[in-house]
Parts: sequence; C-alpha cells; structure tokens
Amino acid sequence: MKFTSETKTMKRVPRHTYRNERGQTLTEFAMILPILLLLLFAIVQLGIVFNHYVTLTDAARAGARKAVVSRQAASPASVTTTAVRNSAANLDQSKLGVTVSSTWTQGEDVTVSATYPYEISLLGIVVKSGTLRSQTTERIE
Repeated sequence: MKFTSETKTMKRVPRHTYRNERGQTLTEFAMILPILLLLLFAIVQLGIVFNHYVTLTDAARAGARKAVVSRQAASPASVTTTAVRNSAANLDQSKLGVTVSSTWTQGEDVTVSATYPYEISLLGIVVKSGTLRSQTTERIE
C-alpha cells in the first residue's frame, strides 16, 4: 500500500472559522437569560411563601400551648389570640386570621386555627394565590 502526500497530512481548519462562532455563545446566553431570571424569581417567591407557612404553623402551635395553660384567665381566647399574633410578628397582622374554639373545661381540647393569604407573582403577574392554613389541637390542663 502506497501513501501519498495527501493521505499523510491532516486537514487544518482555518482560523477564521472559530471567529465566526464567537457571538454564538453570547446570543444563546441572551436567549436563555430571561428564563433563568424568571426561574430565580419563582424560587424566591416560593421561599417567601414557605417562610410564611412555617411562621404561621409555629404561631398556631404557640397559641395552642398558651391556651392550654390559660383556662383560668379572664378571657382565655384573647390571651391565645395575642400569643398567636406575638409569635407571628413578621406577618402582616391585618391579614392574619386567628380562631380559637374550646369549652375551656379541664381535660377538653382547644383548637387554634390561623390563616394568612399568599400570592406568588412573577414580573407583576399573579401566578398563584390562596390562603395558608394551620391548625393545632391540644388538651387543656
């Protein structure tokens, strides 16, 4: 088998071919950037809603704990409501709903419910809205 000079040499790609592809990366990045930013904003919004849910759940638990030891107070329901509102201090108090139900008899249950509205918006458009709810039931001591 005979090798000619053509088969031995590798073909070189001209340098100017690489230069033509320089703007491709920038163009692709510019096209994907809005999607990445939208995804980032969505993650931040979901984190805020989750933070509100955890705060609401903790506030309902704190209110129920206060209720089980406050049955002999002049107004145990208002003491419980105050405990829930104090525990949820970083939430907008005008939007926080608190419900306390009990007979205030020793050995009976007290149920503390808390609600708080949420809204997930991306670029000013509301994607999802609703109400966060948490309920805790404990036995009165």
